[in-house]
Amino acid sequence: MAIACVKTRANKGVDAPSVTVEVHLSNGLPAFNLVGLPETSVKESKERVRSAIINTGFEFPVRRITVNLAPADLPKQGGRYDLPIAIGILAASGQIPHGSITSLEFIGELALSGHIRHCQGLIPVIVSAQKQQVGIILPTDNQDDAVLVGYTNVHFANTLQSLCAFLHGQTRLPSIGSDVHWQDPPSQHSANNVGCLSDILGQQQAKLGLEIAAAGDHNLLMMGPPGTGKTMLASRILGILPNLNYQEALEVATLYSVAGQTIEKNTFFSRKFRNPHHTSSAISLIGGGSIPQPGEISLAHKGVLFLDEIAEFPRKVLDCLREPMETGEIVISRAAAKLTYASQFQLIAAMNPSPCGDINNPRANPDQILRYLSRLSGPFLDRFDLSLDVPKLPVGALNSPHSQQETSQTIAIRVKKAREIQLERSGVLNSELTGTQLKKTNWFHPADLIYLEEILNKLGLSVRSYHKIQRVARTIADLKHAKNIDRSHIAQALSYRAIDKLFNTLKAY
Repeated sequence: MAIACVKTRANKGVDAPSVTVEVHLSNGLPAFNLVGLPETSVKESKERVRSAIINTGFEFPVRRITVNLAPADLPKQGGRYDLPIAIGILAASGQIPHGSITSLEFIGELALSGHIRHCQGLIPVIVSAQKQQVGIILPTDNQDDAVLVGYTNVHFANTLQSLCAFLHGQTRLPSIGSDVHWQDPPSQHSANNVGCLSDILGQQQAKLGLEIAAAGDHNLLMMGPPGTGKTMLASRILGILPNLNYQEALEVATLYSVAGQTIEKNTFFSRKFRNPHHTSSAISLIGGGSIPQPGEISLAHKGVLFLDEIAEFPRKVLDCLREPMETGEIVISRAAAKLTYASQFQLIAAMNPSPCGDINNPRANPDQILRYLSRLSGPFLDRFDLSLDVPKLPVGALNSPHSQQETSQTIAIRVKKAREIQLERSGVLNSELTGTQLKKTNWFHPADLIYLEEILNKLGLSVRSYHKIQRVARTIADLKHAKNIDRSHIAQALSYRAIDKLFNTLKAY
């Protein structure tokens, strides 16, 4: 019977559902029919497959060819189906043995010459194949993807001719070998080419705030006049954050693969720092499109999303970040699909406190400053755990002799130790502690909680802020290796509420 079934995989967000390519050759007028909900890019594979088979030296059957991509209700897009369709036609016409393809999956785009081209978004395919322990044939140009995953039952084909020779048992195809192990990140810190905090003059309070944010994975808002070092501080947070573990790094690499971006082997365990411009649209930030793709918040998963000049972002765009900041994921619903992408990022933002840059500028009165700050909605500002002032340096600070500053490497050791304490105690970082978890612990003295509630009522803050201050105080205590939280930790956490103090000052005028 002139029929063959070839296994491959589709792309559906970060998932790679199995697809069976069924090829049937029958008598009748020569035709090539492709069914199974193919998009335009898949329909065009008919001409690529025909030319590739002929130019490789095989015979293209002059018969009625029907190719079914099952399941029929799953949309198929891209050129990744070229190779399995070609293998199915060759197997159905008896030019390669059926038994050689039963335990393998095939993915690749074909050139007219028979060369097998690179395909994007194959890391989810390799991860799925690894879970099911099946062999897979990939383009040679996708070798780096397999190396990142570390799956050894992968073979790489450069041409259709060499692949068919392998299926006939006449030759061998290269693989990544059995010496690739990614289970543990390198011991050396990944602070290469990100600068050191010791390069920044002064700003000790801001550096301490950055350390607290890094230790507890807290969201941070920095306010200050232009040129005070806000952007430099934000860019150096990668130097004090620990490396990703294997599972986290693989999650990030999968999102980059789906987005059509690559991650180099030497940066596999490094946290990502995304810095979109303030003209970015909501779709570019949270993801979407006709074929939903990950946005900046997903590409910053387990890393840092830095929004410079945050007050210049459209308010509607910023408010789109509110739900992902709470849930750690974004659900994109479109007519074609409903996809969920992970987006557990740390938000670092910087802004000027007034439209003139400096709050003491006589050109800006309190009403103008309030209108400027109102570009950020209250619920969005409520998502920041810390907000701090980054003031101008005092007169003479630039030319005075500077004392030895702490390096990022020294601070990174404290941050890593504080994170280890949190994970050992609660299983999560302090920023992920729930209100119930905070209430059940004995970290706070009842009198200190009453003191905190009184301060919140004076500042007019929400219950969310009440819990966030407790989480920040817990992180401050962890950095000092304190088991319980005293009032000094709470007072220090309250000192990082610069935006609330600014609003209360302006309202007093």
